[in-house]
Amino acid sequence: MPPEGGAHTSSEACRDALPLIRWGSVSPYHLSPSRLPLPFVQPESAAEPERTETVREDRLQAVLVEEAAGAAARPGSRPAARLSGPAARARPTPVSADVRLLAIATEHLARLGPKRVTVVAVAAEAGMTHANVYRYFPSKDALLDAVAGRWLREVETRLAGIADGPDPADDKIERLLSALSAVQRDALVDEPNLFAVHLDATVEARPIARRHRVRLRSLVERIVEEGMATGAFSARDRERAIAYIFDASYRFTHPLAIQHDSDVPRDLVEARLGAVIHAIQRVLRAGIL
Repeated sequence: MPPEGGAHTSSEACRDALPLIRWGSVSPYHLSPSRLPLPFVQPESAAEPERTETVREDRLQAVLVEEAAGAAARPGSRPAARLSGPAARARPTPVSADVRLLAIATEHLARLGPKRVTVVAVAAEAGMTHANVYRYFPSKDALLDAVAGRWLREVETRLAGIADGPDPADDKIERLLSALSAVQRDALVDEPNLFAVHLDATVEARPIARRHRVRLRSLVERIVEEGMATGAFSARDRERAIAYIFDASYRFTHPLAIQHDSDVPRDLVEARLGAVIHAIQRVLRAGIL
């Protein structure tokens, strides 16, 4: 009953008194304009440093692929075909300094943890001064982020395989969210120091984490668009659907939440995530958004 001497407050007045809530405002995948606003489009001047980092990642990955290919010519492997002419005089591409530094930093991180890794020690093992390391990586964080970045690119490749697979869109959403959750929980247990770098980079919104979010969003967007095109999803607004997926799954896919639930039994986490994914699929099919 309304209080004596008063009247019922109208629903319109209540609604006007509430703050405006934008879709995706809760999720770290939809950041403030000072960082990376929906839909993750940056001005060219702000995006340039991250583009440089992406080029470095791609170059490091290419050199690592070359190293793997060179391993096939080692004793015990099938002999390569004999070459003649200029190809016979070609020498193997030497490992670049930044790749050597990355390999050393990876080993130091796994053995010592992020707090005990030092640029001086990495430089000493690489046979150079620590000032020379800064030619390739401007800070210790940048060096460790490059280590985590290589792992994240492997994760993204795995998730891209799911997004590009032949399964229906609703199955892809389930598999992608499950894989994203599982791979981070595995890293927390098996490679805690690597996970710590990933967590810090995400919380501080460092470039490596922002690029990872952009790529994750691109994969989810691809699945949502496919579902809308095939009729598997009845979502009316693509952006709201994408925001809902990240907001609903935050507890199971964000590294900070994963760390908070580290003591929860894995089967319980998987059961809870399964229920959330089922709810996401129902919302996307029902056309609520």
